[in-house]
Amino acid sequence: MNKEKILEVTGLRKNFRVNGRGWSATSSRTVTAVDDVSFSLYRGETLGIVGESGCGKSTTARMIIGLLTPSAGHVQFHGEDVHRCDNTARQNITRRLQMVFQDPFSSLNPRHNVNSLLSEPFAIHCPQLSRTEVRKAVVELLALIGLDEQALSKYPHEFSGGQRQRLNIARAIALRPEIVICDEAVSALDVSIQAQILNLLKKLQSELGITWLFVSHDLSVVRYISDRIAVMYRGRIVEMGDCETIYNAPKHPYTQSLFAAIPADHPRNKQPRPLRSHNELPAPAPGSQGCAFYQGCPRASAHCQARVPDVRLDDGRHVACHLYADNAMEY
Repeated sequence: MNKEKILEVTGLRKNFRVNGRGWSATSSRTVTAVDDVSFSLYRGETLGIVGESGCGKSTTARMIIGLLTPSAGHVQFHGEDVHRCDNTARQNITRRLQMVFQDPFSSLNPRHNVNSLLSEPFAIHCPQLSRTEVRKAVVELLALIGLDEQALSKYPHEFSGGQRQRLNIARAIALRPEIVICDEAVSALDVSIQAQILNLLKKLQSELGITWLFVSHDLSVVRYISDRIAVMYRGRIVEMGDCETIYNAPKHPYTQSLFAAIPADHPRNKQPRPLRSHNELPAPAPGSQGCAFYQGCPRASAHCQARVPDVRLDDGRHVACHLYADNAMEY
């Protein structure tokens, strides 16, 4: 890929301490939510991170934006470490790296009208602008998301869920960031409204050159919006590459199982019954270096318990599976 690399995630890991329950309430254990996640993000693309609920995709997104501190690993934005920079650099990164959250209702302060909500980013980061200049910028933002100037005096409760999410998107793009992370940004919306928001994201990418990192459990939504995808399972990326290439011919056994769960458009296209979800399978032993899908994989071998390879295939995708190690380059 010849595009400019603007974000690099290396060896990202996040551990949480979890207290025991019942008779063992005094005990605690460590849960690894994200385990050795690495990928790059290129200017102007949309990278989709997909997986079941609880696979670590939202935790990964929150570490990238700086809301969570990694237990290990690095997030570098234009070579600057997001978690190890000074306050000045951090403020600069905040302007260029934004996030849209899942719930369009709780993401907006109900006490503020639209003019106040959309003016806030400029008040914080562009104090030199006059009121007239800020108002002009806010009106331009509304036009970008398909709302008119009459919305300025209204409050969040006066809008539908789709309109509120448009306002959240407007806040995120107010300062013209390079990257916007969408964490389940359409999952709380009706299907018809989802399509409108996805088309808006594509339009904004075309007009403003925004790079999207799109996190979702919805396989159809991720396919529609993404150029590349990363499939996560139990905190690890098991397959990553071109979106259509993976959807048309998934390689990792977990990816195959996940995509087999997509409802068929016709009975003759029905896939074999998918394997059990990760919630039904035993968790890997703490500190395990083997494949997290070992317990549920029908093609597992002794190698799978010992180590997870990072195999790069001829089509450019990465697959964390020994099945392809003999016929491709291992990293």
